[in-house]
Parts: sequence; structure tokens; C-alpha cells
Amino acid sequence: MKRILLLGGVTEALAMARRLGPQHIYSLAGVGRVPADLPCEVRGGGYGGAEGLAQYIRQQRIDLLLDATHPYAAQISHNAVSAAALAGIPCWALRRPAWQPQAGDNWREVADWAELVEALKPFQRPLFTLGREPLEHLHEIPEGQFWTLRALDTYPGNARCEVIGARGPFVIEDERTLFAQRRIDVLISKNSGSSATEPKLEVARERGTPVLILKRPQLPEVDRAFLTGDEVLQALKRESYL
Repeated sequence: MKRILLLGGVTEALAMARRLGPQHIYSLAGVGRVPADLPCEVRGGGYGGAEGLAQYIRQQRIDLLLDATHPYAAQISHNAVSAAALAGIPCWALRRPAWQPQAGDNWREVADWAELVEALKPFQRPLFTLGREPLEHLHEIPEGQFWTLRALDTYPGNARCEVIGARGPFVIEDERTLFAQRRIDVLISKNSGSSATEPKLEVARERGTPVLILKRPQLPEVDRAFLTGDEVLQALKRESYL
């Protein structure tokens, strides 16, 4: 019986985990909330790099490593490819397509935090949707700016920052209210490509609000790459993993 180790991190990963039998393993780093009714085994926590992951693959007699982590979790994806090679098994990956700017969008891509801070100078009311990373920079907020941070969970802010804990999928009406009430004049986002978080881009387009997009990291080549979770499931069936 073939065994899959599914590395989760995006919405599609949970949908795939619901289709896995009890011999398969769904692995999360620990940030996401996992339903208690999944039919497969669930593992939380890290592995200690590529070598640790390869050792786990051997111990569990895994036949296929499936990377469905976040597009910005580049280190995990690199570790997955290395671990699969060390263990002598194939590595497949879900590579969700990036969002593309549309007519009316005012997007600017930034490479890193330093470039982002420079690009933020003309603005006063930014909305950050980068996860927890901006929390490390709350002491750097310049005079004249008030930051709104949205993350999966609520964290302490300060006099110049409020942190909102919220999980998608988000609806456009709520996003419109958020932008209007907080007088958002610039949106900062990763290019996750997720439909669950895309409504914020629609609102920015409607309002003519600039968007600063954190550039996607370069991800490693894998044995097979897929654009959607459905494509992955179809391939798993064809190859008799399901």
C-alpha cells in the first residue's frame, strides 16, 4: 500500500487531506487549525531540515512527498526536494499561479522589507496582509503613519499599530468596510494567488488604492508540478496513490 506525506500550508492542502485514507499523513508546521475529523493521520511541527525530513520519510516508508505549502514558504519547499532526493522518492508540488494585475490596478512589486519600507514613505494608513512578519518591525513605524496588520491571530499592537486576527475566506463587503473605516491608502500583500484572499485586491482596484506586492521567492524544480488541487488528486488516482 502506497503512502503519501502531504506537506500542508494552503487551503487546497486541507481539501486534499480530506481525500486521503488512514495510511497517509497530513503534515502542518503548526500555524493552521486542523479539523478533528480528517480520515488521514495528522502530524504537527517541523523536521529539522532536509536531513530530518528524509529520515522521517524513511522511517514511515513514504512513497510520495507532496508539497502543498505556501508559495512563500521557500525554505520548506527546498527542504522537501532535497529530502525526497535523499530518500529516493518522487516529490510533487502544488504551484498555485500568481495573481496578475488587471485594468485599473496600481501595483508595485518590492523585493524585500527594506524596499517595502522605502516604498511606504508617501503613505499614512497602510494595511499589511503579510502574516506575522511586520510584528517584528512595530518599533520602526515612522511618525505620521498608522499601521493596520491582519494576521491569522490577534497580537499586541502599539500606539501606531492595530493587529486584527482574521482568517479567510474574506468577502468583498467586509473588505470594503475595512478599507473605508480605517482610511487605508495603500495595501501590502504577498502574491499568494488564493481566491480566499483576493477580494482585498478588488477593493483596492475599486478605490484606486496602490498595492505593494512582495515578490514571490524562487521555488525549486520538482518531479511533477500542478496548478490546482483537483489536478493533484486526479494524478494521485491515475498513479494508484488513492
